[in-house]
Order: sequence, then structure tokens, then C-alpha cells
Amino acid sequence: MENHTSVTEFLILGFSEFPQLQLPLFTLFFLMYLMAVLGNLLVICIVCVDRHLHTPMYFFLANLAILDVCSLTVTVPKLLAILLTASNIVSFGACIIQMYSFLAFVEVEFLILTAMAYDRYVAICNPLRYSIVMNKRVCVVLAAVSWVTGFLEILPHTIVTAQFSFCDSNIIDHFFCDFTAVLQLSCTDISVIQPMTFASSVFSGFTPFLLTLTSYVFIISSILKIRSREGKSKAFSTCSSHLTVIILLYGTMIGTYMHVGSDNSTKSKKLPTAMYILILPILNPLIYSLRSKELNVALKKAIRRKTAG
Repeated sequence: MENHTSVTEFLILGFSEFPQLQLPLFTLFFLMYLMAVLGNLLVICIVCVDRHLHTPMYFFLANLAILDVCSLTVTVPKLLAILLTASNIVSFGACIIQMYSFLAFVEVEFLILTAMAYDRYVAICNPLRYSIVMNKRVCVVLAAVSWVTGFLEILPHTIVTAQFSFCDSNIIDHFFCDFTAVLQLSCTDISVIQPMTFASSVFSGFTPFLLTLTSYVFIISSILKIRSREGKSKAFSTCSSHLTVIILLYGTMIGTYMHVGSDNSTKSKKLPTAMYILILPILNPLIYSLRSKELNVALKKAIRRKTAG
């Protein structure tokens, strides 16, 4: 047995390579965090309050908004503290919890978006049976399975990682406890976790993508069979928001986690990860509000009630 000193805390570098930009970055990230949280909370409130939005699509949209708020809150406040106070120390336990929570929320998001793709598939390809197939019970079950599966599936990785020895360095070259950045610091043979990581990537990344892609193959095929241009436009508009979010999400995740490794791979992943964590939660409410007439109407009603009161 080698004599190693166990690491009890980590130092998160954040964006320390730009010392002169710490305050501007804090201001930028704080404003983006505020916009994202308020935008998603607004979506959640409107969907809950307006009965016209108590439909499967908006039920899953509310779940997506909750996920965005949770993933932001897990990662961004610590980053803001690092930028403002240079307090970049995080305990081992807190780092593991942050890593686990972030990965779990990411996986749940993939599954919720897959459920939304199935919802759009039923709405367009089998509209006459939509209310029967996508009833309230089915929606609740799909959402519950997504949340439970996301948190359970990532648990073995977290437990195994927590048992690793971290003795060579405690400096995380990222702005939060990213899974790959933490693994790079381990002096334990990580080959044990590599098969688990591969299996998890297939299950939580590729499988939802394949199911979503299959849904859209059938959706596009059904839309092309519609004869009138107006009918095609109306059918496509019902899934365009979801399709846009899917493209942004998978595009960002591929750019982040499918990056060909190098010594500076964590540095090159900071920007796309920041885009995923901060920009997508800002864009999601905007995309759905701009493309959804029902959400726009509900929002205008809420504003009128507020101003009238």
C-alpha cells in the first residue's frame, strides 16, 4: 500500500486565468443567473395557475423549468462566490454532492425531453387518441420515472468516485465540481469506473437521443403527408419549440463531453459548459414563450391581472 495523504477539500480555479475580468464576469453571470431563474419560475407559475395550460406539453415544460432552476442553483452560486470573494475552497463532501446533483439533473433533463418528444409524436401521429394515450396518469408516471431514474442511475458513479483517493492534487481546473475534472485528480486506477461511465453514457445520452430521433422521424413523416401548407405549418409549429431545445441541448452537450481529450481539455470545456448551464436555461423560456400562443396569452393575462390589481 502506498502512503498517500487524503484530500479533504478542493480548490476550484474558476476563471482565474482572467484575473482582471473577475468582477465583469461576476456581473455577467449574476445577471444571466437572475434572468434564467426568474424566467423559469415565471413559466412554472403560469403553467400552475392557468388551467388552460394543464396539458401534457406544459406539464413537461414545467418539469423542464424546474430542472433548469435546480441545475443553476447547484452550480452558479458557488461560481459567483469564487468570482466575487475568491473563496474557491470546497469540502470533499460538498464537491461530491455538487457533482452528483448536476449529473442527476442533466440525466433527468434528457429523459424529460424524451417524454416531451413522445408527447409530440402522439399529438401529431395519433391525434384522435391523444387524450386517451397522454392522460394525466401517464404524464405523472413518465415524469416520476424520469426523476427517479436520473437520480438512481448516477448514484453508483458517485459512490465509486467518493471511494477514490485524491492525493496528487486538489486543484479543479473548472468552475464547479465537474465529473471528468474530479476524476483527473484521482490517484486511484479509474479503469474501474470507465465501463460504468460508458454504460451510463449509452443509457442516459444515446438511448434518449435515439428515442427522440425515432419520434421525430415519424413526426416529420406524418407532417409531410399533410396536403395543405397551412396544415403542415400548424403541425410543425406544435413541435418546433421542443425541436429547437433538443438541437441546442445535444449540440452543447456534444461540444462539452465528447471533446477529444488533451491535457487542457477541462479548460476548453469551460465555455461550452457555461453555455449549457447558463444560456440554455435563459433560452428555454424564451423559445417556448415566443413559439407558444397559449403561453403568450396566459402571460398577457397574468400581466393584466397584476397591473389591474
